[in-house]
Amino acid sequence: MDETLREWNDSAAAWREHSGTIRTMFAPLTAAIIEEAGIHAGQSVLDVAGGPGEPSLTIAEVVGPTGSVTCTDAVAGMVNAAEDEAKYRGLTNISFQQCLADALPFAGNTFDAAVSRLGAMFFPDVPAALREMLRVIKPTAAICLVVWGRNELNPFTTIVTKVMSRYVTMPPAEPDAPGAFRFSAPGKLAALLAEAGAKDVRERELNFRIEARITAEQFWLMRAGTSGTLREKLATLSAEDSQRAALEVQEAAREFFPNDQMSFPAQMFVVSGRKP
Repeated sequence: MDETLREWNDSAAAWREHSGTIRTMFAPLTAAIIEEAGIHAGQSVLDVAGGPGEPSLTIAEVVGPTGSVTCTDAVAGMVNAAEDEAKYRGLTNISFQQCLADALPFAGNTFDAAVSRLGAMFFPDVPAALREMLRVIKPTAAICLVVWGRNELNPFTTIVTKVMSRYVTMPPAEPDAPGAFRFSAPGKLAALLAEAGAKDVRERELNFRIEARITAEQFWLMRAGTSGTLREKLATLSAEDSQRAALEVQEAAREFFPNDQMSFPAQMFVVSGRKP
């Protein structure tokens, strides 16, 4: 199994466990996607790398019984979690498919929109995935992707990284390797989308707050569970150092937990275009 996919597969159970919190945290991103892509009742929408179900499940509620959503992910555990959540919510206008982003098993000109929320950074072959998403949507249909913005403007991730760098060697990330901040340079993903054949490509900066009713300790447990990279680093530490790092992260994050509720400033990029 590809290293990135293996990490996501190992993290699937934690993503399922924390799916309610994650849904709340990134609800502003889901709203931005729905607005940017013009998603409305009656449409057929494809969600690529939908993880444990969002934004697919929210979009299913928007398109209603006359519309449909197809939720895809490369990891079986994620797809199963999303399907279970859909059943729990009683949603019947949504289907699920395990597949890679660059090999979508759908006919061309099928969907009214294709979206991906915080998934494009991890596509093994981004140009191929973008071409595939454009292939399966109808002419003039929208494609919309959301990715992390600049690293230094996202303490949700940098606080953990700074603490862990005191315990393990943190080599600089390869700029084009799969990773959270692969498209943190303004215009980088937009350029790839245009090269893939999209028209009317645009990028907008989205500044919001990552909020949820969790404590700093719960934040650490969620991050340690859902991040394969962090989990691997922690596995190299002694039990004492692992506990020390956990406490240091919680202390460093304290300012973002007023009244024991999480509130981090965040910056993302919303990138969209249309099929010619």
